[in-house]
Amino acid sequence: MDSDYGVHRELSHLQHIRTLYQPELPPSLQGTNVRVEFGDGTTVADPSDAPAVSHLFPNTYGQPLAHFLSATSEVTEAEVNVEHPALRVGVVFSGRQSPGGHNVIWGLHNALKIHNPHSVLLGFLGGSEGLFAQKTLEITDEILSTYKNQGGYDLLGRTKDQIRTEEQVNAALAASNSLKLDGLVIIGGVTSNTDAAYLAETFAAAKSPTKVVGVPVTLNGDLKNAFVETNVGFDTVSKVNSQLISNVCTDALSAEKYYYFIRLIGRKASHVALESALQSNPNLVILGEEVAASKLTLSDITKQISDAIQIRADQGKNHGVIILPEGLIESIPEVYALLKEIHSLLRQGVASDDISSQLSPWAFALFEFLPPFIRKQLLLNPESDDSSQLSQIETEKLLAYLVEEEINKRAAMLSVKHWSPSPGASLIGKPTIHPATVDLRGKAYELLRQNAVSLLLDDIYKNPGPLQFEGPGADAKPITLSVEDQDYIGGIKKLQEYIEQKPMTDQPHYAVLN
Repeated sequence: MDSDYGVHRELSHLQHIRTLYQPELPPSLQGTNVRVEFGDGTTVADPSDAPAVSHLFPNTYGQPLAHFLSATSEVTEAEVNVEHPALRVGVVFSGRQSPGGHNVIWGLHNALKIHNPHSVLLGFLGGSEGLFAQKTLEITDEILSTYKNQGGYDLLGRTKDQIRTEEQVNAALAASNSLKLDGLVIIGGVTSNTDAAYLAETFAAAKSPTKVVGVPVTLNGDLKNAFVETNVGFDTVSKVNSQLISNVCTDALSAEKYYYFIRLIGRKASHVALESALQSNPNLVILGEEVAASKLTLSDITKQISDAIQIRADQGKNHGVIILPEGLIESIPEVYALLKEIHSLLRQGVASDDISSQLSPWAFALFEFLPPFIRKQLLLNPESDDSSQLSQIETEKLLAYLVEEEINKRAAMLSVKHWSPSPGASLIGKPTIHPATVDLRGKAYELLRQNAVSLLLDDIYKNPGPLQFEGPGADAKPITLSVEDQDYIGGIKKLQEYIEQKPMTDQPHYAVLN
């Protein structure tokens, strides 16, 4: 019900204390003056893609990069805006909910009001459907009072629908024009930000005054590049997962007779699995990127896990914890090909019960090899973007099943019957934003590989504890962010500390541009 959106929440004592927390802002976003330096034009990662992308985005491709500068930055060509006109901005939640969504709206509201108290922020109710139907709620301090620093998307609601069809795009354009919006902010993941890019081009071609902005908020941690260190929500998801994994590790070490297979969220990218593994030290983690790069088969992975279990058994250790990303199943070449065949037949209208009889011989053989519960899950209709319903495919149970069979063949007296699916595990012919995958040559992955043997053989489990709101550990950065030298705010802090420690005569001179 639309009337349920934006209602005053009943908060616990802890939740009330959380509303008082003020998130840290980088120096460039503090204060009322906006300082911008325009750099080189935007481009593509692969130069060979430039002609196609520039053809599809003639109005938005190649725009200069905008760099926001702190008040003490001495850049002579920086543009300084002191007076800010009143703006009307719309904001919509798109895609799956992720931690931090409400804080994006809070920060947007604060920035608009600080620069001009007459600015208006309109939230679209019910996600993209609310955008098309022009159902809005004006965001105020009173409304935000019980949503600041709180999880969920219930302030406005959300949908998983894409803004992709001509009818949907025209409805979004009509809504923006009718509401006289200066800006439209779309909060979401890879698919939502792809939609935002296409909307921005359409709006520019239509000479619409509305500027479209995409905000990377996703559980998967896969919307990052040289300019975006990580996306909103990744830190919280990783810390919560790490705590749960560490609890399982403690249980495994206490019982000393179970292997736990834990599936974490992460479709094409395994960032959450990598970060959670670095924080909790499970015995084994298998990343989708590793499997894809090495072209490992289902049999290879089964053997790898079985070998690890056998090595530990030889040391008298009949327990352990194994981490898998949900996208692992699609990284296995033969399973990926099987899924493509199944999806093709489903799109042709073939009934699920008739799929197996129409598969190619090799695909049929693989399909029949798999246990019945996995066959049923592979036959699920794909998502709207043609991807598999990975949250519904129990990869951890499949591998536990295959490993148990393999271990039984090796006559090892082990039990492999406990598994724990993650509670959160849950465009053809046109350019799209590609998820940033784990860099197998990066420092974070190298750190994992360096410790792989000791993690496997020694139970050096780490327990980072529950998510901290204040005190020790509250400001701990993701390990992957720190080791890759992408902790921007942390770097700024160190620079400020260094400057404060230097004698006044050694300090650089800053010119404030007003």
